[in-house]
This record gives sequence, structure tokens and C-alpha cells, in this order.
Amino acid sequence: MAEKRNIFLIGPMGAGKSTIGRQLAQELHLDFYDSDSEIERRTGADIAWVFDVEGEAGFRVREEKVIFDLTEKQGIVLATGGGSILSKDTRNRLSARGFVVYLETTIEKQVARTARDKRRPLLQTDKPKEVLVELAQERNPMYEEIADLVVKTDDQSAKVVARQIIDKLGF
Repeated sequence: MAEKRNIFLIGPMGAGKSTIGRQLAQELHLDFYDSDSEIERRTGADIAWVFDVEGEAGFRVREEKVIFDLTEKQGIVLATGGGSILSKDTRNRLSARGFVVYLETTIEKQVARTARDKRRPLLQTDKPKEVLVELAQERNPMYEEIADLVVKTDDQSAKVVARQIIDKLGF
């Protein structure tokens, strides 16, 4: 397993990818990247603006490029955007370049964790729960398809989840 030194976190909005990713990187002394933050850094604008101006399709093109670039690195923890796995190329890239950890959570936890977050364009609606259910139906099979490890995040701290990942991956 030593040849795969990268850890890529996938899963829905509100699963804890960024928080757990930072914790993992800190404990393993690896560099941490968040694909959404990297898109914002490169464009000089927030994700909502990119969605407004370029639509979801334009955002996904940027996301695919950022993930391609970041997965070229060695010894990183990468928190991906929830929809990044919609691209077959991105799924293949993540699978080939590191350990893929699917952070699984319930719709109820997602609703609670994202309720006041105005930075999630897909949830700027009167019915965010329905959107999350729809996204889960579409995306969960793709998360499962490429996951080397599935970890439930609902009732555990980021530190506990990070420790589980480290133990199971043998880092």
C-alpha cells in the first residue's frame, strides 16, 4: 500500500471532507488541499460567483482541471467537492493516484450542517433537503464505485474519523 501516498476525500456536502482533511493532514504531516478553495484561489472569486457566471458546467470544467493538477502531487490530503465524481475522468484519476475515502453521512446531518451556509450554490433553494436527496441518489453509487474505504461521519468528531482512516489505511 505504500506506493499510494495520497488520500482523497470524497462524499456529499456536509460530510466533513474539509474539516477531516485538515485533521488528517496535520496528523500525518502531509499537505492539505481543498479543491473548492483551490478553484477560488485560481479564479480570484468564490464558488457561487463561478456558478453564476459560468454555470455548473463551467465550474465542473475548472474543478476537473484543479483535481488533475492536485493529484499530480505526492503526499497530500485532498478534500474534493461533492460533485467532482460526476466526471468519469476525475473518478479514474482519483482511483489511480491515491487512497479514496468516501465520507458517508445522512441527509439529516447534511441539512443540519449546511443550513446556514450561503456558499453552496446548489442549496440556494426553498427545498434544500429535496436537492440533497436527489444529489444522493445520483452521486452515492459513484462515491461507492471508487472508494477504497467508507467511513460514516455522522456522530463522530473529525479527530476520531481521522484516526479511523489512519488506522484502516495503515499510515
